Amino acid sequence: MIRTGIIGMSPGNAHPYSWSAIINGCFNAEEINRVGYPAVSDYLKANEDTLGINGAKVTCVWTQDKEISESIAKTTQIETIVNNMEEMIGLVDAVILARDDPKNHVAMAKPFIDAGIPVFIDKPLAVTKEDLHYFSEQVAKGRFIMSCSSMRYANEGRIVKQELASLGKLELATAVGKKDWIKYGVHLLEALFSLLDDPKPVSVKHVGESGKDIVYVEFENGFRATLHLFMEISPTFQLSLFGQKGWRLIDVKNSYSMFRDNIIEFIRSVEEGEPRLSFEKTRAIINTLMGAMESLKKGGETIHLAE
Repeated sequence: MIRTGIIGMSPGNAHPYSWSAIINGCFNAEEINRVGYPAVSDYLKANEDTLGINGAKVTCVWTQDKEISESIAKTTQIETIVNNMEEMIGLVDAVILARDDPKNHVAMAKPFIDAGIPVFIDKPLAVTKEDLHYFSEQVAKGRFIMSCSSMRYANEGRIVKQELASLGKLELATAVGKKDWIKYGVHLLEALFSLLDDPKPVSVKHVGESGKDIVYVEFENGFRATLHLFMEISPTFQLSLFGQKGWRLIDVKNSYSMFRDNIIEFIRSVEEGEPRLSFEKTRAIINTLMGAMESLKKGGETIHLAE
C-alpha cells in the first residue's frame, strides 16, 4: 500500500477533495457541497462505482488552515491531519502537492524532494526560469518529480488520437479555453502536446492581451498551432485538428476520467520507482507557457525557446 500525503489547497482548486476521494474510494457529498464544490460531488456521484485506486491510500493531509484540513479528512476518511507538512516525512511513501499556485511549488515541494519522497506537483509546475531550473536540477540528481495537467490523459483526446492517420498530413491545430493563461493555458498546451506526441516547440508569440490571450506556437517539424484563452467566454476546453483529408473537434468535458488516469499514472510511477512521464515533456510545456508570458510583456515579440 502506497501511503500518500496530500497538500492543499489554493483558492478555487478542489483537487485535495476530489483526488483524495478518487484514491480512497469514498466521499461526503454534503461536505463537498458545503465548501462550495457541487460540480465535484456531482462527478464523484456519477462515477462512484469506479472510485478507489488499488495499492494506494491517502493517509495524511495538510493545508494552511486546520479547518480546511479537517474538512478534507472528514470528506475522504483521511486518518492523519498533520500540523506542519514536514511531519508527513516518515509517514508517507509519496506526496501529491495539489496546489495550482506555482509561486509556492518550490518551497512546498523541497522538503519532500530533499527527503527522497516521490512528489506529484499540480500544474503548472513553475512560471519562472529560476523555479524551473531548480526542478530540472533535482531531476538531474535523480529526484522523483512528476508534474502535468490531467488533460494529458483526457479520453476525448485519446479517441481522436487513434484517428489521426485518417486526417492526412496535419496542417493546423487550434485550442480554445476560458480563464487565465497561467493556470488554464497549461491545460490546453498539455492536451495539444500530448495529442501530437510531444513535438519540440521552437518559438512562441503572444498576439493578444491579458485576459484575451492569443498564442501562436511553432514546432520543430514546422507544425503550427494557436491557443486562445479568454476570461469572459462561456466555459469550455476544446481543440480542433485540421489535416489535408479531414478534421476533428475535441470537446473536453470528462474531468473525472482524466483526473483518475492521471492519479493512476502517478501511483504506477511510484511503484516502478520513476515517473512514467518524461520530465523533458513537462519542461517543454512550461517553457512554452513562460515564453508566451515573456512575449506578452515584450509587446508580441517572437520568443525563440531554444534561447
